[in-house]
Amino acid sequence: MISAHPTQMFSQGSFPVGCEKYRRAVEGKEPDIFTDIYQEEINIAIWQRELSTKLKEHVNDIIKLRPTLQIAMTVSPQSVISSLNKNLGVTQSELSENIAELVDMYCCLFELKGVGLRLTVLDRAMCPKFHVDKVPCRLVSTYYGVASEWLPHHMLDRSKLGSGSKGLADHQSGLYRNPQDIQQLSLGDVALLKGESWEGNENAGLVHRSPAPSGGENRLLLTLDSIH
Repeated sequence: MISAHPTQMFSQGSFPVGCEKYRRAVEGKEPDIFTDIYQEEINIAIWQRELSTKLKEHVNDIIKLRPTLQIAMTVSPQSVISSLNKNLGVTQSELSENIAELVDMYCCLFELKGVGLRLTVLDRAMCPKFHVDKVPCRLVSTYYGVASEWLPHHMLDRSKLGSGSKGLADHQSGLYRNPQDIQQLSLGDVALLKGESWEGNENAGLVHRSPAPSGGENRLLLTLDSIH
């Protein structure tokens, strides 16, 4: 998944517009990979994890019973399980326990007492165009369906983001050179996306988008954000 160093990608040493800062991704099979997000050159840290069969079955049941599920709330590591179970309408939930572990990790990593949590079933791309988040660092994980897509910092022209695209689709605007440049998380992966509000990361926030669910299949997406 991880792309080569920029100097290997551009033979003449030329970099795309807005790529004056060097940023790269890091990935690993253990959650301690998250501590690498504090390194200046890292703008996405990916914990590659497998969802258990039991959890997948539970998620499938939730998708069937709550196809329009949308949960947005502020939680602490102590309150998250009860809050989620209440919103899901259950007394015990494999998903709630799994998410609670992520909330605890996120709060510990960034020394937070609480987080903004969103758990949403999506039947279309929530953010279909590539963009950056104006937040310090967002956690994302897909429990069902296709996972988020992102672009390596050195393989895009940041001047084509937002209004710079002049209304053109990403593949027409010149934002990236080849479709093969697009990277994608896997189902179950947990990623920390460093945003524009991280100190020293201006014009280097991770560029990403929500893929369109295929064949009418929904997605179940979790995001965690720091609260102020």
